[in-house]
Amino acid sequence: MRKLISTKENTWCTGCGNFGLFAAVRKSIQMLHEAGTPMADIVMSAGIGCHGKIFDYLEISGIYGLHGRALATASGVKLANPQLKVLVFGGDGDSLGEGLEHTLFAAKRNMDITLILHNNGNYGLTTGQASPLSIKGFKGLTTPMGNVERPFTPVTLMMEAGASFVGRSYTARIEHLSQMIFQAVNHPGFSFVEVLQPCVSYNNTYQLYNEHCQIMSEIPESEEKARSLAKSADPIYLGIYHQEEIPVYHQQIQDGGASLTRAQRLALLKS
Repeated sequence: MRKLISTKENTWCTGCGNFGLFAAVRKSIQMLHEAGTPMADIVMSAGIGCHGKIFDYLEISGIYGLHGRALATASGVKLANPQLKVLVFGGDGDSLGEGLEHTLFAAKRNMDITLILHNNGNYGLTTGQASPLSIKGFKGLTTPMGNVERPFTPVTLMMEAGASFVGRSYTARIEHLSQMIFQAVNHPGFSFVEVLQPCVSYNNTYQLYNEHCQIMSEIPESEEKARSLAKSADPIYLGIYHQEEIPVYHQQIQDGGASLTRAQRLALLKS
């Protein structure tokens, strides 16, 4: 198994939470491969932002999307070749700001893809503007007196939108995060993993998360309980909040759920 690290120079800030996520993603891909998924069947799409640099550093196939459009690209990839395991990397601004409509509709349709949301609570690449997940009072370039908006709660937002797998993890819990990604990718349907990712330059939340993150022992027994736990600030709960198996989009729009094999697709291209 190769290291899955490209030769590109890594320009994330020293201490960035993305390094932990990067390690967890590589570990989860290795787990997928060892469980029988061919490397050729694992692809990714990414948006624009600090999170999107993972496209340059992670040595797997994929498409670098436009700002906020990574899920639209990934949806096309999945519809074209349903056998692929499609991972989408998005930032809190990229996926819940510019790309919010694509995120909501991918969840609504139960597209069989996995969105890994890098939540650092700001637009880090463009030097710390407030994002849809910035807490009230956050001081950045666009909110020097403090952010007055209430942030989304990604877990409850995705549950309401229709995601059939919803979880949360933290970049400093690499084993937990890698297992979460592995389960999300193997889940048939739209999987959403919120990853708490400290931005050491503009929103350093390591101490907050280290002191307050707590792993749930089980999936909440009801949606009401899941919503309540997702909004808790102390402790901040990590784990799977919701999981159900419901029909996935590409199977419902195909006759009888059937799809062309790779050999059949190549034959059509040649013809």
